[in-house]
Amino acid sequence: MLGAAAPAEPPVVRVRLDTTAGPITLAIDYRHAPKTAVNFLQYVDDGRLDGTSFYRASRKAGHPELGFVQGGIGTDARRKLDMLPLEPTSQTGLRHVSGAISMARYANPASGSANFSLLVGPSPNLDAKPGSPGYAVFGHVLSGMDVVKRMLVMPTAPGGDEDMKGQMLVRPITIVHAVRLDGTPKPTGRPKVWLMFKGL
Repeated sequence: MLGAAAPAEPPVVRVRLDTTAGPITLAIDYRHAPKTAVNFLQYVDDGRLDGTSFYRASRKAGHPELGFVQGGIGTDARRKLDMLPLEPTSQTGLRHVSGAISMARYANPASGSANFSLLVGPSPNLDAKPGSPGYAVFGHVLSGMDVVKRMLVMPTAPGGDEDMKGQMLVRPITIVHAVRLDGTPKPTGRPKVWLMFKGL
């Protein structure tokens, strides 16, 4: 007898990030960006975002109240799952509007992991356009934009590499716990290597 099929994800899955700056609730858009949503939810369901941080505040020149904050696993390879191919806005129909959550990546479009940005104000330059694949929006902030805005104006250090120069938070904000509020958790079952080094 075949086992029952896994229940389908709701079209929108809410995820709460409990941070040291306050709670943020995200609406993860499984309907329009299913691949990116599944990737993010795997990190949530595995507990891979617990104990990570918001580490970057990128403010627009002349408009420091606008920009984005970036968080996730940073460069911690122990928490990383498989690289994520880009799911562009030209495919999903989603846009980099204020409150959007967007997957960070390197120059290679297939290099997403679990680093993400929360936008304060629109950034249409991050959408896909001829000659530029852009970035992948996969949901938006439901509540906690006040927390996001507070993080955006926190002090940053003058150092940093290339695009991140002057944007690294002096005191990163810890993501204490990330939990889904809808649907059924689907942990990957892969080793939680970072826990093996906890306390060392």
